[in-house]
Amino acid sequence: MAVLYLRSFLFTSAMVLTIPLFLPIALFAYALPYPRRYVVVRQWARSMLWWLRVTCRLDYVVHGLENLPSSPAIVFSKHQSAWETLALQQIVPPMAWVLKRELLWVPFFGWCLAVLEPIAIDRSAGRKALHSLIRQGKERVAANRWIVVFPEGTRVAPGEKGRYAIGGAMLAEHVVVPVVPIAHNAGEYWSRRSFLKRPGTIQVVIGPPIPTLGRRAPEINADAELWIEDTMARISNQPPG
Repeated sequence: MAVLYLRSFLFTSAMVLTIPLFLPIALFAYALPYPRRYVVVRQWARSMLWWLRVTCRLDYVVHGLENLPSSPAIVFSKHQSAWETLALQQIVPPMAWVLKRELLWVPFFGWCLAVLEPIAIDRSAGRKALHSLIRQGKERVAANRWIVVFPEGTRVAPGEKGRYAIGGAMLAEHVVVPVVPIAHNAGEYWSRRSFLKRPGTIQVVIGPPIPTLGRRAPEINADAELWIEDTMARISNQPPG
């Protein structure tokens, strides 16, 4: 157990210390065209995944890469850990996160995140937030960017399921691009409230694109939820909650 704590300490220390050091690079990259900017800024996430593998012996494997379309889509991903915020930058083509705008106010981390032009939503704004999501989503897709949504909104413990909010499916209905569901079991190794990062191999599964043309948001949402939760039951080592 002492070794586990030491490895986790080494990884977490590097995460905390390197974000302020990376900020000037991210700000400089803002002057670049978005594709080049994205390549630069995602290097921090790539380096953290490498350091996670070296220090904590935690790696990942991706199944279903052939399911990623050749043109922009909306990703619905399971949200169990901070890990997927690093890994999805390496798995998914250049994209924009859908997130609460308060995250952009977090010193250093939020400022670096802002360089990637996420879709930042004021959740207290009600229908205005939904309209903003759809407007910004159309702009990002028109700019040839993917969109990543965590439909459960917050991190959910392994073996549990949150409520799949309708906002991401509403966006898919209006933008009319496929929804790509992604399931993973990162929370079994990097828990949402735990300092420890346990060794192992995270399983990431990319599902077949869900069509959205001529379909309504509740139907799209239900299909994504069904696929993600069925796949979670297959790859998870945790009993259902």
